[in-house]
Amino acid sequence: MDMETVSGRTVLITGGARGLGRTFAERAVGERAADVVLWDIDGEALEKTAAELTAVGGSRIHHHVVDVSDPAAIAEAAAAVRREVGDIDVLVNNAGIVRGNGYFWETKDPADIEKTVAINSLAPMYITREFLPAMVSRRSPARVLNIASSAALVANPRMSVYAGSKWAALGWSDSVRLELEQSGNDHVKVTSFCPTYIDTGMFEGAKGFWFTPILEQDTAVDTAWSAMKKGTPLVVIPWTSRMNRAISGLLPLKVRDFYLNTVGVYHSMDEFTGRKG
Repeated sequence: MDMETVSGRTVLITGGARGLGRTFAERAVGERAADVVLWDIDGEALEKTAAELTAVGGSRIHHHVVDVSDPAAIAEAAAAVRREVGDIDVLVNNAGIVRGNGYFWETKDPADIEKTVAINSLAPMYITREFLPAMVSRRSPARVLNIASSAALVANPRMSVYAGSKWAALGWSDSVRLELEQSGNDHVKVTSFCPTYIDTGMFEGAKGFWFTPILEQDTAVDTAWSAMKKGTPLVVIPWTSRMNRAISGLLPLKVRDFYLNTVGVYHSMDEFTGRKG
């Protein structure tokens, strides 16, 4: 079933206070979604974003401070959403984190591992589980957009936990898509989005590589948003990431590693610092 616009629909976006999440929310408001629900752990930024989007008009804005690394917090917030606005038509699993740029054995705090996996891998599963049953039973067009990463397609040094968490997210996301199709519930479509580094500040210090500059936020969001409405299963940007994925499946391992090292992929995290604050 087509979804040319989210006009009149209910959209929930995690990590909605800033970065990609805020930009997704702007797209929803721009298309006059009936209700836009924002989840984020940063209460101050969330209040500011919600106020600014409310001032734009056209959509009712709801916001909840939610730690998506906590399954109990997810369940509580999801129940509140169902009480306030009812069922969700579009779910954007956008919240994510990345920690450190050292080698795996240099990890000092195991909590960094747990938090990365909890937010990047488990949270989309728990959140989707809260809203997908109603999407399936209602039989009207619905969408789930899961923000993965090009790191889910090609391994990369100095980001092993992040890459592992995104590999898990992508594998789960595409499996759910297949389950919906196999069970005859393809009115609900799942899109997995795998971009390379985006200029949100999350990957501050990461470097572009051969024909692969840091992506502009608006370009990334517009691409994902359009694909989500069409129900496109998998979106990988830019074209070099698609090529690297193909090469990884075709070349012998040592040849692949030599190529990715030479073009700079394996050194793109050498100077990573991440978002401050």
